[in-house]
Amino acid sequence: MADAVNRQVLLASRPDGAPTLENFRIHDAPMPEAGAGELLVRSLYLSLDPYMRGRMSDRASYADPVPIDGVMGGGSVGQVIAGSAPDIAIGDYVLGHGGWQEFFTAKPSHLRRLDPDMAPLSTALGVLGMPGMTAYCGLLQIGKPKAGDTLVVAAASGPVGGTVGQIGQIMDCRVVGLAGSDEKCAYVTSELGFDECLNHRRPDLKSALAAACPAGIDVYFENVGGHVWDAVYPLLNAFARVPVCGVISRYNANEAPPGPDRMPGLMTDVLIKRLAIRGFIVTDFQGLEGEFLRGMGAWVRDGRVRYREDIVDGIEQIPARMIGLLGGENFGKLLVRTSPDPTR
Repeated sequence: MADAVNRQVLLASRPDGAPTLENFRIHDAPMPEAGAGELLVRSLYLSLDPYMRGRMSDRASYADPVPIDGVMGGGSVGQVIAGSAPDIAIGDYVLGHGGWQEFFTAKPSHLRRLDPDMAPLSTALGVLGMPGMTAYCGLLQIGKPKAGDTLVVAAASGPVGGTVGQIGQIMDCRVVGLAGSDEKCAYVTSELGFDECLNHRRPDLKSALAAACPAGIDVYFENVGGHVWDAVYPLLNAFARVPVCGVISRYNANEAPPGPDRMPGLMTDVLIKRLAIRGFIVTDFQGLEGEFLRGMGAWVRDGRVRYREDIVDGIEQIPARMIGLLGGENFGKLLVRTSPDPTR
Protein backbone atom coordinates (compact mmCIF):
# COMPACT_ATOMS: atom_id res chain seq x y z
CA MET A 1 0.00 0.00 0.00
CA ALA A 2 2.92 2.35 0.68
CA ASP A 3 3.78 2.36 -3.05
CA ALA A 4 0.19 2.78 -4.19
CA VAL A 5 -0.81 5.86 -6.18
CA ASN A 6 -3.84 8.07 -5.62
CA ARG A 7 -5.19 9.19 -8.99
CA GLN A 8 -6.92 12.56 -8.82
CA VAL A 9 -8.72 14.98 -11.13
CA LEU A 10 -7.38 18.50 -10.58
CA LEU A 11 -8.73 21.84 -11.78
CA ALA A 12 -5.94 22.94 -14.12
CA SER A 13 -7.51 26.29 -15.09
CA ARG A 14 -10.78 28.16 -14.74
CA PRO A 15 -13.22 27.72 -17.63
CA ASP A 16 -14.11 30.69 -19.81
CA GLY A 17 -17.67 29.72 -20.66
CA ALA A 18 -18.21 25.99 -21.11
CA PRO A 19 -15.47 23.81 -19.56
CA THR A 20 -13.05 22.03 -21.88
CA LEU A 21 -10.76 19.06 -21.34
CA GLU A 22 -7.85 21.50 -20.91
CA ASN A 23 -9.44 22.81 -17.70
CA PHE A 24 -8.74 19.47 -15.96
CA ARG A 25 -5.66 17.37 -15.28
CA ILE A 26 -5.26 13.75 -14.16
CA HIS A 27 -2.63 13.61 -11.42
CA ASP A 28 -0.93 10.66 -9.71
CA ALA A 29 -0.47 11.69 -6.08
CA PRO A 30 1.11 9.69 -3.25
CA MET A 31 -1.22 7.50 -1.23
CA PRO A 32 -2.68 9.57 1.64
CA GLU A 33 -2.17 8.36 5.21
CA ALA A 34 -4.81 8.52 7.92
CA GLY A 35 -3.74 10.91 10.65
CA ALA A 36 -4.78 10.83 14.28
CA GLY A 37 -8.55 10.43 14.50
CA GLU A 38 -8.91 9.93 10.74
CA LEU A 39 -9.96 7.08 8.45
CA LEU A 40 -8.54 6.19 5.04
CA VAL A 41 -11.22 5.45 2.45
CA ARG A 42 -10.94 3.79 -0.95
CA SER A 43 -13.48 5.42 -3.26
CA LEU A 44 -15.96 3.18 -5.08
CA TYR A 45 -18.28 5.79 -6.63
CA LEU A 46 -17.72 9.50 -7.31
CA SER A 47 -20.58 11.89 -7.97
CA LEU A 48 -20.78 14.34 -10.87
CA ASP A 49 -23.35 17.12 -10.35
CA PRO A 50 -24.25 20.39 -12.10
CA TYR A 51 -23.42 22.52 -9.04
CA MET A 52 -19.75 21.63 -9.52
CA ARG A 53 -19.55 24.07 -12.43
CA GLY A 54 -19.84 26.89 -9.92
CA ARG A 55 -16.85 25.56 -7.96
CA MET A 56 -14.70 25.93 -11.08
CA SER A 57 -15.25 29.71 -11.14
CA ASP A 58 -13.95 32.28 -8.70
CA ARG A 59 -17.18 34.27 -8.62
CA ALA A 60 -18.68 34.91 -5.20
CA SER A 61 -21.05 32.10 -4.28
CA TYR A 62 -22.37 30.14 -1.31
CA ALA A 63 -19.20 27.98 -1.26
CA ASP A 64 -15.51 28.64 -1.89
CA PRO A 65 -14.14 27.87 -5.37
CA VAL A 66 -11.76 24.98 -5.98
CA PRO A 67 -8.22 26.40 -6.13
CA ILE A 68 -6.17 25.97 -9.28
CA ASP A 69 -4.37 22.59 -9.09
CA GLY A 70 -6.78 21.56 -6.33
CA VAL A 71 -8.78 18.32 -6.30
CA MET A 72 -12.31 18.89 -7.58
CA GLY A 73 -14.72 18.42 -4.67
CA GLY A 74 -17.74 16.17 -4.62
CA GLY A 75 -19.55 13.36 -2.90
CA SER A 76 -17.92 9.93 -2.60
CA VAL A 77 -18.99 6.47 -1.55
CA GLY A 78 -16.16 4.22 -0.45
CA GLN A 79 -14.84 1.52 1.86
CA VAL A 80 -12.72 2.17 4.94
CA ILE A 81 -9.30 0.53 4.57
CA ALA A 82 -7.31 2.01 7.48
CA GLY A 83 -7.77 3.85 10.77
CA SER A 84 -10.15 3.27 13.64
CA ALA A 85 -13.26 4.88 15.07
CA PRO A 86 -15.83 3.84 17.68
CA ASP A 87 -18.72 3.50 15.21
CA ILE A 88 -16.91 2.82 11.90
CA ALA A 89 -14.64 -0.18 11.34
CA ILE A 90 -12.26 -1.22 8.60
CA GLY A 91 -14.34 -2.75 5.82
CA ASP A 92 -17.37 -0.55 6.47
CA TYR A 93 -18.92 1.41 3.61
CA VAL A 94 -19.29 5.17 4.03
CA LEU A 95 -20.54 8.32 2.35
CA GLY A 96 -18.18 11.28 2.46
CA HIS A 97 -16.98 14.32 0.55
CA GLY A 98 -13.70 12.99 -0.78
CA GLY A 99 -13.81 14.68 -4.17
CA TRP A 100 -12.55 13.38 -7.48
CA GLN A 101 -9.82 11.01 -6.29
CA GLU A 102 -9.40 7.29 -5.67
CA PHE A 103 -8.51 7.55 -1.97
CA PHE A 104 -9.24 10.15 0.71
CA THR A 105 -8.98 10.66 4.45
CA ALA A 106 -11.71 12.02 6.69
CA LYS A 107 -12.72 12.33 10.30
CA PRO A 108 -15.45 9.87 11.32
CA SER A 109 -17.80 12.77 12.07
CA HIS A 110 -17.62 13.74 8.38
CA LEU A 111 -18.71 10.30 7.19
CA ARG A 112 -22.03 8.47 7.18
CA ARG A 113 -21.93 4.70 7.55
CA LEU A 114 -23.91 2.87 4.86
CA ASP A 115 -25.74 -0.45 5.06
CA PRO A 116 -25.56 -2.21 1.66
CA ASP A 117 -28.37 -4.52 2.75
CA MET A 118 -30.77 -1.56 2.93
CA ALA A 119 -30.04 -0.08 -0.53
CA PRO A 120 -27.32 -0.21 -3.21
CA LEU A 121 -24.30 1.83 -2.16
CA SER A 122 -24.55 4.06 -5.21
CA THR A 123 -27.94 5.40 -4.12
CA ALA A 124 -26.22 7.33 -1.31
CA LEU A 125 -25.05 9.72 -4.05
CA GLY A 126 -28.43 9.83 -5.79
CA VAL A 127 -31.97 9.15 -4.67
CA LEU A 128 -30.88 8.55 -1.04
CA GLY A 129 -28.27 11.29 -1.10
CA MET A 130 -27.89 14.94 -1.98
CA PRO A 131 -30.07 14.91 -5.14
CA GLY A 132 -32.87 13.00 -3.40
CA MET A 133 -32.76 15.28 -0.38
CA THR A 134 -32.77 18.34 -2.66
CA ALA A 135 -35.97 17.03 -4.26
CA TYR A 136 -37.58 16.02 -0.97
CA CYS A 137 -36.88 19.20 0.99
CA GLY A 138 -37.27 21.64 -1.88
CA LEU A 139 -40.67 20.30 -2.89
CA LEU A 140 -42.16 19.60 0.53
CA GLN A 141 -40.71 22.56 2.44
CA ILE A 142 -40.91 25.25 -0.26
CA GLY A 143 -43.22 23.90 -2.96
CA LYS A 144 -45.76 22.71 -0.38
CA PRO A 145 -47.78 20.63 -2.89
CA LYS A 146 -51.45 19.99 -2.24
CA ALA A 147 -53.74 17.35 -3.73
CA GLY A 148 -55.03 18.57 -7.07
CA ASP A 149 -52.16 21.02 -7.68
CA THR A 150 -50.43 21.12 -11.05
CA LEU A 151 -46.70 20.57 -10.53
CA VAL A 152 -44.27 21.24 -13.38
CA VAL A 153 -40.74 19.86 -13.10
CA ALA A 154 -37.75 20.90 -15.20
CA ALA A 155 -34.99 18.37 -16.05
CA ALA A 156 -37.59 15.71 -15.25
CA SER A 157 -35.42 12.71 -16.20
CA GLY A 158 -32.57 13.77 -13.90
CA PRO A 159 -31.94 12.60 -10.34
CA VAL A 160 -33.57 15.67 -8.76
CA GLY A 161 -36.39 16.31 -11.22
CA GLY A 162 -37.39 12.66 -11.53
CA THR A 163 -37.64 12.37 -7.76
CA VAL A 164 -39.57 15.63 -7.41
CA GLY A 165 -42.21 14.43 -9.85
CA GLN A 166 -42.68 11.09 -8.13
CA ILE A 167 -43.09 12.79 -4.74
CA GLY A 168 -45.65 15.05 -6.39
CA GLN A 169 -47.57 11.99 -7.50
CA ILE A 170 -47.51 10.65 -3.94
CA MET A 171 -49.00 14.02 -2.93
CA ASP A 172 -51.79 13.52 -5.54
CA CYS A 173 -50.65 16.32 -7.84
CA ARG A 174 -50.95 16.46 -11.61
CA VAL A 175 -47.30 16.25 -12.68
CA VAL A 176 -45.93 17.59 -15.96
CA GLY A 177 -42.26 17.13 -16.76
CA LEU A 178 -39.87 18.89 -19.13
CA ALA A 179 -36.86 17.01 -20.50
CA GLY A 180 -34.30 17.35 -23.28
CA SER A 181 -35.26 14.54 -25.66
CA ASP A 182 -38.19 12.41 -26.73
CA GLU A 183 -36.41 9.37 -25.27
CA LYS A 184 -36.14 11.04 -21.89
CA CYS A 185 -39.79 12.12 -22.02
CA ALA A 186 -40.86 8.55 -22.76
CA TYR A 187 -38.94 7.35 -19.72
CA VAL A 188 -40.47 10.06 -17.52
CA THR A 189 -44.03 9.05 -18.40
CA SER A 190 -43.67 5.27 -18.80
CA GLU A 191 -41.19 4.52 -16.00
CA LEU A 192 -41.69 7.38 -13.54
CA GLY A 193 -45.41 7.78 -14.14
CA PHE A 194 -45.62 11.53 -14.82
CA ASP A 195 -48.94 12.57 -16.34
CA GLU A 196 -47.18 14.25 -19.26
CA CYS A 197 -43.67 15.18 -20.33
CA LEU A 198 -42.65 17.66 -23.02
CA ASN A 199 -39.38 17.90 -24.92
CA HIS A 200 -38.21 21.40 -24.02
CA ARG A 201 -36.43 21.65 -27.39
CA ARG A 202 -39.68 21.62 -29.38
CA PRO A 203 -40.37 24.95 -31.12
CA ASP A 204 -43.94 25.18 -29.82
CA LEU A 205 -42.98 24.64 -26.17
CA LYS A 206 -45.00 27.57 -24.82
CA SER A 207 -48.29 26.54 -26.44
CA ALA A 208 -47.68 22.83 -25.71
CA LEU A 209 -47.05 23.55 -22.03
CA ALA A 210 -50.17 25.71 -21.83
CA ALA A 211 -52.20 22.82 -23.30
CA ALA A 212 -50.67 20.39 -20.79
CA CYS A 213 -51.53 22.72 -17.88
CA PRO A 214 -55.08 23.91 -18.60
CA ALA A 215 -55.57 24.94 -14.97
CA GLY A 216 -52.25 26.80 -14.80
CA ILE A 217 -49.24 25.91 -12.67
CA ASP A 218 -49.32 25.85 -8.87
CA VAL A 219 -45.78 24.60 -8.21
CA TYR A 220 -42.78 24.85 -10.51
CA PHE A 221 -39.55 23.13 -9.47
CA GLU A 222 -36.81 25.16 -11.14
CA ASN A 223 -33.35 23.86 -11.94
CA VAL A 224 -32.89 24.99 -15.56
CA GLY A 225 -33.92 28.62 -16.18
CA GLY A 226 -33.61 30.11 -19.66
CA HIS A 227 -36.28 29.37 -22.26
CA VAL A 228 -37.86 26.75 -19.96
CA TRP A 229 -38.58 29.45 -17.38
CA ASP A 230 -39.93 31.67 -20.16
CA ALA A 231 -42.51 29.00 -21.01
CA VAL A 232 -43.50 28.36 -17.40
CA TYR A 233 -43.66 31.90 -16.04
CA PRO A 234 -46.85 33.12 -17.80
CA LEU A 235 -48.73 30.05 -16.56
CA LEU A 236 -48.03 30.51 -12.85
CA ASN A 237 -51.21 30.78 -10.82
CA ALA A 238 -51.84 33.15 -7.95
CA PHE A 239 -49.94 31.97 -4.88
CA ALA A 240 -47.76 29.65 -6.98
CA ARG A 241 -44.59 28.37 -5.29
CA VAL A 242 -41.26 28.13 -7.11
CA PRO A 243 -38.40 26.30 -5.36
CA VAL A 244 -35.15 27.14 -7.17
CA CYS A 245 -32.27 24.68 -6.73
CA GLY A 246 -30.35 25.48 -9.93
CA VAL A 247 -30.26 27.33 -13.25
CA ILE A 248 -28.08 25.06 -15.37
CA SER A 249 -28.82 27.02 -18.54
CA ARG A 250 -26.74 29.89 -17.08
CA TYR A 251 -23.82 28.00 -15.54
CA ASN A 252 -21.50 28.49 -18.53
CA ALA A 253 -22.67 32.04 -19.33
CA ASN A 254 -20.25 34.96 -19.15
CA GLU A 255 -22.74 37.76 -19.66
CA ALA A 256 -26.40 38.63 -19.17
CA PRO A 257 -28.85 37.24 -21.75
CA PRO A 258 -29.82 39.62 -24.58
CA GLY A 259 -33.14 41.35 -24.72
CA PRO A 260 -35.12 43.86 -22.67
CA ASP A 261 -34.96 44.03 -18.90
CA ARG A 262 -37.79 41.76 -17.73
CA MET A 263 -37.20 42.25 -14.02
CA PRO A 264 -39.88 44.97 -13.57
CA GLY A 265 -42.53 42.69 -15.09
CA LEU A 266 -41.44 39.77 -12.93
CA MET A 267 -41.55 41.83 -9.74
CA THR A 268 -44.98 43.16 -10.68
CA ASP A 269 -46.28 39.60 -11.06
CA VAL A 270 -44.61 38.55 -7.81
CA LEU A 271 -46.74 41.22 -6.16
CA ILE A 272 -50.00 40.81 -8.09
CA LYS A 273 -49.99 37.00 -8.09
CA ARG A 274 -48.33 36.80 -4.65
CA LEU A 275 -45.73 34.40 -6.04
CA ALA A 276 -43.31 32.69 -3.65
CA ILE A 277 -39.94 32.21 -5.40
CA ARG A 278 -37.21 30.88 -3.13
CA GLY A 279 -33.73 29.69 -3.89
CA PHE A 280 -32.25 27.07 -1.60
CA ILE A 281 -29.21 24.91 -0.98
CA VAL A 282 -29.77 21.39 0.32
CA THR A 283 -27.70 22.12 3.45
CA ASP A 284 -30.36 24.68 4.45
CA PHE A 285 -32.39 21.65 5.54
CA GLN A 286 -29.64 19.57 7.16
CA GLY A 287 -31.81 19.07 10.24
CA LEU A 288 -34.28 17.09 8.11
CA GLU A 289 -31.76 14.47 6.97
CA GLY A 290 -33.10 11.78 9.29
CA GLU A 291 -36.69 12.40 8.20
CA PHE A 292 -35.59 12.34 4.56
CA LEU A 293 -33.71 9.05 4.89
CA ARG A 294 -36.66 7.37 6.62
CA GLY A 295 -39.29 8.69 4.24
CA MET A 296 -37.38 8.35 0.98
CA GLY A 297 -35.93 5.00 2.02
CA ALA A 298 -39.45 3.63 2.53
CA TRP A 299 -40.65 5.01 -0.82
CA VAL A 300 -37.68 3.47 -2.66
CA ARG A 301 -38.11 0.09 -0.97
CA ASP A 302 -41.83 -0.11 -1.78
CA GLY A 303 -41.30 1.04 -5.36
CA ARG A 304 -43.16 4.34 -5.07
CA VAL A 305 -39.97 6.21 -6.04
CA ARG A 306 -37.83 4.80 -8.82
CA TYR A 307 -34.43 5.96 -10.01
CA ARG A 308 -32.02 5.59 -12.90
CA GLU A 309 -28.22 5.62 -12.72
CA ASP A 310 -25.70 6.42 -15.45
CA ILE A 311 -22.49 4.70 -14.26
CA VAL A 312 -19.16 4.86 -16.10
CA ASP A 313 -15.88 3.22 -15.08
CA GLY A 314 -12.55 4.93 -14.53
CA ILE A 315 -11.53 8.25 -13.03
CA GLU A 316 -10.10 9.33 -16.38
CA GLN A 317 -13.69 9.51 -17.67
CA ILE A 318 -14.58 12.40 -15.38
CA PRO A 319 -13.58 15.49 -17.44
CA ALA A 320 -15.44 14.44 -20.59
CA ARG A 321 -18.48 13.21 -18.68
CA MET A 322 -18.65 16.42 -16.61
CA ILE A 323 -18.62 18.46 -19.81
CA GLY A 324 -21.37 16.24 -21.20
CA LEU A 325 -23.42 16.58 -18.03
CA LEU A 326 -23.49 20.36 -18.39
CA GLY A 327 -24.69 19.86 -21.97
CA GLY A 328 -27.52 17.52 -20.95
CA GLU A 329 -25.92 14.32 -22.28
CA ASN A 330 -26.42 12.18 -19.15
CA PHE A 331 -29.54 10.12 -18.59
CA GLY A 332 -30.13 9.60 -14.87
CA LYS A 333 -27.78 10.12 -11.95
CA LEU A 334 -24.21 10.32 -13.29
CA LEU A 335 -21.62 8.36 -11.29
CA VAL A 336 -18.03 7.31 -11.93
CA ARG A 337 -17.01 3.92 -10.52
CA THR A 338 -13.35 3.97 -9.52
CA SER A 339 -13.11 0.52 -7.87
CA PRO A 340 -15.21 -2.65 -8.09
CA ASP A 341 -18.21 -2.60 -5.77
CA PRO A 342 -17.87 -5.69 -3.54
CA THR A 343 -21.61 -5.60 -2.79
CA ARG A 344 -22.67 -6.03 -6.45
